[in-house]
Amino acid sequence: MRYPQVSFVRQNNIFFIRVFMILFLSCIAFRNNLCLSSIPSTLKSLPLDGHFTFDEVHFAAKDFGNRYQFLPAAILHPKSVSDIANTIKHIWQMGSHSELTVAARGHGHSLQGQSQAHRGVVISMESLQGPEMQVYTGNSPYVDVSGGELWINILHESLKYGLTPKSWTDYLHLTVGGTLSNAGVSGQAFQHGPQISNVNQLEVVTGKGDVVTCSEKHNSDLFHSVLGGLGQFGIITRARISLEPAPDMVKWIRVLYSDFATFARDQEYLISLGRTFDYIEGFVIINRTGLLNNWRSSFNPQDPIQASHFKSDGRTLFCLELAKYFNQDKTDVVHQEIEHLLSQLSYITSTLFLSEVTYVEFLDRVHVSEVKLRSKGLWEVPHPWLNLFIPRSKINNFADEVFGNILTETSNGPVLIYPVNKSKWDNRTSAITPEEDTFYLVAFLTSAVPSSTGTDGLEHILTQNKRILEYCEKAHLGVKQYLPHYTTQEEWQAHFGPRWEIFVQRKSAYDPLAVLAPGQRIFQKAIPFS
Repeated sequence: MRYPQVSFVRQNNIFFIRVFMILFLSCIAFRNNLCLSSIPSTLKSLPLDGHFTFDEVHFAAKDFGNRYQFLPAAILHPKSVSDIANTIKHIWQMGSHSELTVAARGHGHSLQGQSQAHRGVVISMESLQGPEMQVYTGNSPYVDVSGGELWINILHESLKYGLTPKSWTDYLHLTVGGTLSNAGVSGQAFQHGPQISNVNQLEVVTGKGDVVTCSEKHNSDLFHSVLGGLGQFGIITRARISLEPAPDMVKWIRVLYSDFATFARDQEYLISLGRTFDYIEGFVIINRTGLLNNWRSSFNPQDPIQASHFKSDGRTLFCLELAKYFNQDKTDVVHQEIEHLLSQLSYITSTLFLSEVTYVEFLDRVHVSEVKLRSKGLWEVPHPWLNLFIPRSKINNFADEVFGNILTETSNGPVLIYPVNKSKWDNRTSAITPEEDTFYLVAFLTSAVPSSTGTDGLEHILTQNKRILEYCEKAHLGVKQYLPHYTTQEEWQAHFGPRWEIFVQRKSAYDPLAVLAPGQRIFQKAIPFS
């Protein structure tokens, strides 16, 4: 007789539990909606010279990689450094109970959502106003610029004084803060180091909202933390970039190799010389029909008859690209230097192509390609790039496997490969490189064709990238990613290796709540770092 009573009690209990859960979840939903709806109002109350945008935020959920889209809650368009500092300080003071994070967005050239902040605040650094760009001449010239300034603008302004930055990226329509938060590497890096090796001073807003001026001698730990720091320790709002006398013209040269070991040996020889070319890069060419004919639009063959007989079809070739800077009154001397340097190399003689362009034309060469691609609707497509630093001792193994077995078809974008000297990198910065005196940058700069399921499609390229990374790990090559992208903290720990502890300590000092650069996916807000 008691069993029905037990059943009745159990049913009542289940009923009350269900009602309680519905009420509990409703309260959570109401509280979350209340918090989210209150976020814009708290930001709206901040005293600013610029302004926030809360509705038109979609552009900040896109980047050059075109693979990740995370909508922010707001976009800050700062007119002053205090706008940035006040916003970050406000979010810092909200404490760990707030999910708000902050990402600095320059020209939007991140590849995997690094400059995005899901439900957070994206700071449009190109809106930042302040003291105008100022070039200082003298024995140690430099230019003082906003962190949101484009390198192409720095080039044009410094040239008015006959000066130029020493180290570049291949593409100049990037912001100062963006490249200095990574490294900034191009064909001048073997001689001058990356861009982060050519900075005299920074102004930084930390994750606590503090505005700090730092240099090698003043607040040096913050200075070195921020350089190559992936935006984790502060937002670069101003920088002083070292300058040198600018040339007028550039002798631009390309030659081909069929043997990778010879190609690599010649590159390493050139970067070891005290007096050599000013720019040294290389790239891989796979099964490209009519290659030399395509070059004729920008270059002239040394021997047109021999060049016309050269066939590139079905071959994997390696192009050495060189540049020698000069002023027009030194033309004869430079020609002699170039002839001497080329005589030491073992390239295919029929493939020597030369061009003479202005310094600006050479440095801004990639922008010409951008304009062409934009006109065809091929610029704003997915860019599943993979950038690697390979130790010199492993580069032949890497080339044999990757260019022999993995990348066997025409690549849908350039594949760069060239060596740099580690002595030109400052190991006090946050940038991570292999533990050898010389290492190679290998960059697979592919573009995916939207909706394609073939070899030029996104899935195929991502699978190819995965195979390359799996080989590097299996073969223990000691590879480090440049512009790194990982999804777990364990992978980040492996990336930083013995320097992980220092990285964590710096994070705790300058951004203890993990407010900054959430798109890097290194730290999560309000979760302990170590």
